[in-house]
Amino acid sequence: MKKYSVIGKRLPRVDARDKVTGKALYTDDLSLPRMLCGAILRSPLPHAGIVGIDTSRALKLPGVKAIVTAADTPQIKFGIISRSPKYMDEYPLAVDRVRFIGEEVAAVAAVDADVALEALDLIKVEYEELTAVFDPQAAQKPGAPQLHGHAPKNISREYHIKKGDPAKVFEQCDHVREDRFTTQSAIHGYMEPRAALASWDQSGKLTVYTSTQTPYYVQQHLGLTLAMNPDNIRVIKPFVGGGFGGKSDGLSSVEFCAALLAKRVDRPVKLVCSRDEEFTAARRKHPTQITMKTGVKKDGTILARKCRAILDGGAYCSLGPLTTILMGTFQTLPFKFDHFQYDGYRIYTNKPPCGAMRGHGGPQVHFAQDAQLDMIAEDLGLDPLEMALKNGLQTGDESAAGFKIVSSGFAECLEKVAADTGWQQKRKAKKKDADKAYGIGLGCGGFPSGAGFYFSKTTSAHSTVIIKAGEGGGVNVFTGASDIGQGSDSVICQIVAEVLGLPLEDIHLTSADTHLTPPDMGTYSSRVTVAAGNAALNAANLIKAQVFQSVADELEANPDNMIALDRRIAVKGSPDRSISFTDAVNLYQKKNSGAPLVAQGSYNSPDPLSPTYSFGAYICEVEVSLLSGEVRIKKFSAAHDCGQPLNPMSVEGQIEGCIGMGIGYAISEQLIFEDGQTLNPSFLGYGIPTADRMPEIKISHVITDDPHGPFGAKETGEGSLDPAAPAIANAIYNATGVRIKDLPITAEKILKGLEGCGR
Repeated sequence: MKKYSVIGKRLPRVDARDKVTGKALYTDDLSLPRMLCGAILRSPLPHAGIVGIDTSRALKLPGVKAIVTAADTPQIKFGIISRSPKYMDEYPLAVDRVRFIGEEVAAVAAVDADVALEALDLIKVEYEELTAVFDPQAAQKPGAPQLHGHAPKNISREYHIKKGDPAKVFEQCDHVREDRFTTQSAIHGYMEPRAALASWDQSGKLTVYTSTQTPYYVQQHLGLTLAMNPDNIRVIKPFVGGGFGGKSDGLSSVEFCAALLAKRVDRPVKLVCSRDEEFTAARRKHPTQITMKTGVKKDGTILARKCRAILDGGAYCSLGPLTTILMGTFQTLPFKFDHFQYDGYRIYTNKPPCGAMRGHGGPQVHFAQDAQLDMIAEDLGLDPLEMALKNGLQTGDESAAGFKIVSSGFAECLEKVAADTGWQQKRKAKKKDADKAYGIGLGCGGFPSGAGFYFSKTTSAHSTVIIKAGEGGGVNVFTGASDIGQGSDSVICQIVAEVLGLPLEDIHLTSADTHLTPPDMGTYSSRVTVAAGNAALNAANLIKAQVFQSVADELEANPDNMIALDRRIAVKGSPDRSISFTDAVNLYQKKNSGAPLVAQGSYNSPDPLSPTYSFGAYICEVEVSLLSGEVRIKKFSAAHDCGQPLNPMSVEGQIEGCIGMGIGYAISEQLIFEDGQTLNPSFLGYGIPTADRMPEIKISHVITDDPHGPFGAKETGEGSLDPAAPAIANAIYNATGVRIKDLPITAEKILKGLEGCGR
């Protein structure tokens, strides 16, 4: 194992002190002179034509400065997946029709929030109510209301994979099992609601501060929807209080309305969503119906799979067309099988749009896959962990969806959690008290480390980093990558510090400002460590090479024989022959007519799907009350292959967060709808697990040296979620004998299952 100075160390994040002392400024903390407050009027109906909008009474209210509707806009559709016009299906403000409760209809700028909200009540919108459809099956039937003219049968996206001949192979299998699984709608639950602050200067240039995962796309989409050159728009991401995919769509109506109102009044306008708005109108996870058929040999070898998935997409595309694809491809991780068919259909309904949420389709299909494999193992009298070992993807394999595995520690993950938990003994013991049962279950996962494709027709690299060395020995790093709480700023600083032999305090980072930093496609698909990390690595290596070349004569050494360590450039094996990094930078400038030492590094994935993949295995231990059906998660043992952990403490934080989110997804979280209306639009009624519900968590790092990751690193932030829900579901079954295929697994469902079993 290689030794590093900064990489692999348990270091506090570079922004930790600002966050814990309250110095970190989020969008709602910002204020500009003469700033006004914005608010958005939303549709109360799930489906209706807009006959007219009367703003006259609201405009007369003292303190109201402006009101905008679609009539005040260029009326240009947008969408995050802009490579295809059919996926650009949404207006920033509804033009002639609303398609879900909460859709944006108008916006107000006023002197304070109270006046803005009062003005919303005075806007009169005349609607012509239309028939709505809320069920994806019903939406496909003849006579169902058509939400968009370009989508017959309301099919937003369909995607098909066919490899080999699964139908033929099923006939040759020793055992074939087919099951139907359903998963619920869930919300991201980020602590900071969406917010934007917009201001125009006298030259007609726009600046927007916004809580986003994708500043570059916000800039591009604002340029499109405002019909202006995006280079005249500056998007700045301040500190962000979480995203989990909910802020990855690029533009939202929050940025658009703030910008449009600010232009109308020639004053800054800030617009912050309420928690109710987040629950009723923001993006959310796709509810799904999954029919999965898997055929195996009697020894548990997987031979074939056929899967059909129906995704309830809500009213607009968002990132849903990609989710439809990923639900097919992600189920080919972490297991190998050669015959595969997938048919995915995303359906428009009159509910809030569904998009990306942590894992992006993976949690849904991994729940189905791992629960079914647990059932197959029981059918055949096999140990599910041994079955997972038999079928796991190894280095050099290619999955049924074409994922090329260049490094895999999956087998080691399985072996580690089995040893940590006493898996075989506990699984066979099936401990029970008079009114409690105890169980243990396995969940497995694999995930790409960033997508290798683009959402738009940009000519920019996936990520670019610029480094400028200063005369005092400090280094300024410029990256468009967005730290939304996952710690990417710290990772980039660690990479640069390691290459240049500097401590973290010498690295000064500027990130996510479209006028100052180079383009980066954003924080999604677990891409930042590999994409921005490699860009930073490339730029730092260029800086180092130029420094080494500049001091070669002074040190009387070949640059290939130099090292950078402890703020010095030295000759290998001759530490007395050295020069400080500060002097080396100034020597470079003297030799280059005073030009600063600057380098840029870019990164593009070598594979159109993903450069590499992480792997993991979790074992969950549960306690189930046989009287109430209540589930207590007692312990999670997690082993994760993220290549080389750049900062083990940050990796562990990601895994712990994923386990917490997985617990909620498995047993408590669910958005409840009635006729398109969200019935539980608050944390009080939604069911996110609180700190007292978190179990003991033991994390093991399985280190693999990945050839494509910076210093061998791979992703952690999303793949760590996939094994959690199936591990819980399988543990509940092991404890109770009740198999529930419909998430969330509530106490009521468990009690009903126990009654059905005669217990």
